[in-house]
Amino acid sequence: MSTPYPFTAIVGQDDLRLGLLLNAVSPAVGGVLVRGEKGTAKSTAVRALAALMPEVSVVPGCRFSCDPTSPDPACPDGPHEASSGASRAARTVELPVGASEDRLVGALDIERALAEGVKAFEPGLLADAHRGILYVDEVNLLHDHLVDLLLDAAAMGASYVEREGVSVRHAARFLLVGTMNPEEGELRPQLLDRFGLTVEVAASRETDLRVEVVRRRLAYDDDPAGFAARWADEEGALRARIVAARALLPQVRLGDGALRQIAATCAAFEVDGMRADIVMARTATALAAWAGRTDVLAEDVRQAALLALPHRRRRNPFDAPGLDEDKLDDTLEQNSGEDDDPDPDGPGGGGRPPEGDGPDTPPQPEGGADDTPAQSVPEQGGEKEQGQPGGGSGEQQPVRAGEPFRTKMLSVPGLGEGAAGRRSRARTEHGRTTGARRPQGALTKLHLAATVQAAAPHQRARGRSGRGLVVRRDDLRQSVREGREGNLVLFVVDASGSMAARQRMTAVKGAVLSLLMDAYQRRDKVGLITFRGKDAEVVLPPTSSVDAAAARLEMLPTGGRTPVAAGLLKAHDVLRVERLRDPSRRPLLVVVTDGRATGGPEPVALAARAARLHEVEGTASVVVDCESGPVRLGLAVSLAGELGGTAVTLDELRADSIAGLVKDVQGYSRRAA
Repeated sequence: MSTPYPFTAIVGQDDLRLGLLLNAVSPAVGGVLVRGEKGTAKSTAVRALAALMPEVSVVPGCRFSCDPTSPDPACPDGPHEASSGASRAARTVELPVGASEDRLVGALDIERALAEGVKAFEPGLLADAHRGILYVDEVNLLHDHLVDLLLDAAAMGASYVEREGVSVRHAARFLLVGTMNPEEGELRPQLLDRFGLTVEVAASRETDLRVEVVRRRLAYDDDPAGFAARWADEEGALRARIVAARALLPQVRLGDGALRQIAATCAAFEVDGMRADIVMARTATALAAWAGRTDVLAEDVRQAALLALPHRRRRNPFDAPGLDEDKLDDTLEQNSGEDDDPDPDGPGGGGRPPEGDGPDTPPQPEGGADDTPAQSVPEQGGEKEQGQPGGGSGEQQPVRAGEPFRTKMLSVPGLGEGAAGRRSRARTEHGRTTGARRPQGALTKLHLAATVQAAAPHQRARGRSGRGLVVRRDDLRQSVREGREGNLVLFVVDASGSMAARQRMTAVKGAVLSLLMDAYQRRDKVGLITFRGKDAEVVLPPTSSVDAAAARLEMLPTGGRTPVAAGLLKAHDVLRVERLRDPSRRPLLVVVTDGRATGGPEPVALAARAARLHEVEGTASVVVDCESGPVRLGLAVSLAGELGGTAVTLDELRADSIAGLVKDVQGYSRRAA
């Protein structure tokens, strides 16, 4: 077994170390989510914590690590007789991103069930992690259904398995630690809320600290055992402090004053539900015990708020986590309880609510069509955009996106086999069972009824004499399940001067932002291409980080001509590469434009030819028609026809619109004709 890097040798990262230590003192805090860029010692710190955890006493031979002083009465290996038990080190169990549901929660022992006719339960990782640490690296890449199971067990302290004729409940209390790089995608807000604490980590920009990090890491790599030995005294002292804080924890008093500060802070920051209040109370209590005190002070409440609230304040996936510390200090001071009759001139005096701390919303740009570069559509003989002197080469400054809204469902037709998500129908490992088939390769999900049905007619010929069913390899049947997949949603956004006319770009950005929010919730990958002037640009290559796409969209300038063909050709190149990288993930092309192709010879005809490339390859597509005004040329609708897809207006895109029913992308409409 390799020697872990010492916890006390980690340089800096004070919040990370404190969050982990508080959970070691009080696992009831609810775990910690560590967010940060790659290479910031996230995994190193988690693995180093295991060496500091006190040993646990377990019932010998119990697969579920029952405490001999108070064994679980519902333990599947029980009942246990009173015994002195055996001590062992606390385990650190790592949950791989690609783990199956059976590996996590356990499952029926199929071999014994079929061969011996008995129901036998095979424990999973949750059982292994009981009374230890469960570590999930890159938790944001874990499938949603696994995260749900994981966090439910962490909240209830038990794992319930109800499947395939097995009904098992066993204790599963562990210190849950997740690490993630936000650049690779976010967790859903409701799942963020299930982590007790969150800490943000980043590499130090101080030269001396960076030098020390490199020096210690090189020393550890050269001689891990020797390096650990040099830090043995510090590790021992920290381990003893954790044990002392655990012993002191039941004696810590959380007074009414501290409780009022906790409640007022959660109310002031408008966090949802009551979980934040409870986590703050437990964290403040753990902080007091860690400091060797039996009373919770205001400084404990403040520190607890900084650890427990930032990730609970996000109202949508593009809100950056964080806490206004000035507002926090004002709230704590107003609810300190030191003066029952506050000074009217002091903080909170006169019963007036505090002034809002959020930044003022910048005024929206003024102006109309006169601010837009001139555009024309000579092929159609349509209206000519009014613009600034100088023609169509001007550039507008970025405008803010409009308020996002809930969009209608856009899905890829047919049945896919891509990564689990929430958009299009697909054959998945998880979902409702729709049938059975012979396994292709390794058996992963046994269809028990179909297997028994296949084996039953042959029992006499196979000489069955006992209780067990005689099953051959050819009898095994794989469950066929249907669920939802995530797709690659590639946005191709018109940023030309015609889109800036009549301040349409604010509404357009709001629509794209809304679609990005929808992609976030449905676990899609997204990419962003923009076209204007003479060419198209891949602003964001396909990624799971939807908030990165939102940030690029916010800074998007507009102006110039409308090279629709360039945008579609660039999208064709991106999708070609992505099909090679991930052939199972089906694409959804979302083109946001008014369809007014300009610039170069025959721009509309060229755009139509580029669109037909996508139609021939069967790419599902939708065109968000941004045309407005009394004169409508219908060019976006024509473009959708060439793509073999569907056109929706900005109004029809809203989920609460009465303009029509939910529009599925009809990628096959042209081919069917």
